[in-house]
Amino acid sequence: MADDSRNRRRGIIGSYAAIGDSFTEGVGDPGPDGSLVGWADRFAVLLADQLPVPRALADSADDPHGSFRYANLAVRGRLLDQIVEEQVPRAKELAPDLVSFCAGGNDILRPGSDPDDVADRFERAVAELTQAVGTVMVTTGFDTRSIPVLKHLRGKIATFTAHVRSIADRYDCPVLDLWSLRSVQDRRAWDNDRLHLSPEGHTRVALRAAQVLGLEVPADPDQVWPPQIHRGAFEVRRDDIQWAREYLVPWIGRRLRGESSGDHVEAKRPDLLPL
Repeated sequence: MADDSRNRRRGIIGSYAAIGDSFTEGVGDPGPDGSLVGWADRFAVLLADQLPVPRALADSADDPHGSFRYANLAVRGRLLDQIVEEQVPRAKELAPDLVSFCAGGNDILRPGSDPDDVADRFERAVAELTQAVGTVMVTTGFDTRSIPVLKHLRGKIATFTAHVRSIADRYDCPVLDLWSLRSVQDRRAWDNDRLHLSPEGHTRVALRAAQVLGLEVPADPDQVWPPQIHRGAFEVRRDDIQWAREYLVPWIGRRLRGESSGDHVEAKRPDLLPL
């Protein structure tokens, strides 16, 4: 599938709200103080830098553009219907110039889920958002061919991704196409839990998001990773066993108990605030 995500140009964006789950909240990318950063926060900085005036002058009374404002409504573990119920109304209320909408991934991971049904509900949310905000940028799934456990769901993720691109065409939405981002196929793009991106992975997604809107970026998100030292089969197997014990078993356990990693977690940035 051709990647046209670097050919879109939009007007000046003075406000941005991010909607989604752990991916958009920034899990896997802790800041110096331990709080989560993530691709959406990094993307917000790139958006702020595209304003015609320096951010340091954005609060000046003489500045006709005002300060760049950003909200992150995403909460880890949220399913699509929860995102639509909790976050979409807030995004409509804030009415920013841009909303990034990444949802449905946790639904697809559930046994027995139907990507066609998830896509139908996803489209209704996109239709609702596009009537209330400036631009809605939708996000595809990752190509999980090299990710343990998730590689078995590649067909469902590919089906949902095809739907997302079709929905984007119908509603004139820019597409953050993660399936075509080759650099995140590298193990170093992922956190130790192998379910969330690492800081470098989040950075590369932020750069691609900026490219989607036609912004100049300081680095190529698909830049080739430096060579790695070869690891033997024994080391790989040992790491796989450790990963299963530390991350996979607890993840499966939460699902069997009907628990979510986002229980009792609130949005980290529920208001449009200056950066």
